[in-house]
Amino acid sequence: MSAYDAFLLLGFGGPEAPDEVMPFLESVTRGRGIPRERLEEVSHHYLALGGASPINAQNRALLAALEPAFRERGIGLPLYWGNRNWAPYLAPELERIARDGHRRVLALATSAYASYSGCRQYREDVARALAETGLDGRLAVDKLRLYFDHPGFIEPFAEGLAGALAELAAEGVPAARTRVLFTTHSIPLSMAEASGPRGRFDADGAYVAQHRAAIDLVVASARRRGADVPAWRLVYQSRSGAPHIPWLEPDINDALREEHAAGAGAAVVVPIGFVSDHVEVVWDLDHEARETCDGLGMLMRRVATPGTHPAFVAAIADLVSNRIAGEPGEALSPLGPWPSVCASGCCANPRAGLPTVAGEDSLSGALR
Repeated sequence: MSAYDAFLLLGFGGPEAPDEVMPFLESVTRGRGIPRERLEEVSHHYLALGGASPINAQNRALLAALEPAFRERGIGLPLYWGNRNWAPYLAPELERIARDGHRRVLALATSAYASYSGCRQYREDVARALAETGLDGRLAVDKLRLYFDHPGFIEPFAEGLAGALAELAAEGVPAARTRVLFTTHSIPLSMAEASGPRGRFDADGAYVAQHRAAIDLVVASARRRGADVPAWRLVYQSRSGAPHIPWLEPDINDALREEHAAGAGAAVVVPIGFVSDHVEVVWDLDHEARETCDGLGMLMRRVATPGTHPAFVAAIADLVSNRIAGEPGEALSPLGPWPSVCASGCCANPRAGLPTVAGEDSLSGALR
């Protein structure tokens, strides 16, 4: 019999109508000192795409794909979904889970890498929702491990990279004039340094180390598929903080200009840091980066995120099966499988020490 009786997809959330855009952005950035002008600038990205983020629809599609995948593996857990920043909010969904009679929940965050915003903040949000609803100690929520080097996360990127390079080769673009840019969300340098267990990584922290490990795996897999993978680099996008605070660089648009100046005529952009094609992927890459390439006269191919790729859906089912069985599961890099329980101080909160779930320093009574 499984130790768990429900599955929860932890999402970021996104607006689904134009009048929701600014309230959503204010919710996401509350307490972070983001200038109003920056929020208005970002709101135009959503409005230009119809005033709705695709992320909620993508999570609904992922849940729909997970249902048969769970059945095939004999995973009898009902599926729920709660967001950090927009409806369906996490607290009401936890209340619904409790009303349905469940007591021990296995949760997956739609973030594959270690950082405060990508891991610990989700654990804080769950702890806060449990406290707000009075469910702390009555409902246990365990977060599944990070999956940056799981083969089901790696293979969709490798497949896309190999396909994009083949397209460029068919158009007569030699590999020597092509560059591969693996892109992820930029975060403050201080957050990167604090990512992962204390003292295990260098100044860039686990966040950068995990991305580099994932990239090595994607490149190796694409080459096994016969792809001639040219020079590549890790770049960043979607910076949103105050200008005086240092964030991870280079920005993808700066990197594209540098590669063009060095002789590149084409770029393959691989959004290695993202699970689905949400607004930041679509706007920052399909609009801004493509506009940069067009202005430079560079060809550009953008690889899709895992989304509902069968390999990624199977990976989530595998993660659940492994956790139920108490097994570490499959990982391809020397960094994994990542621990199921976060180490004390892992991905520290830069502002305050708040209660979390599913970690050595968790303050909630509903643990492990």
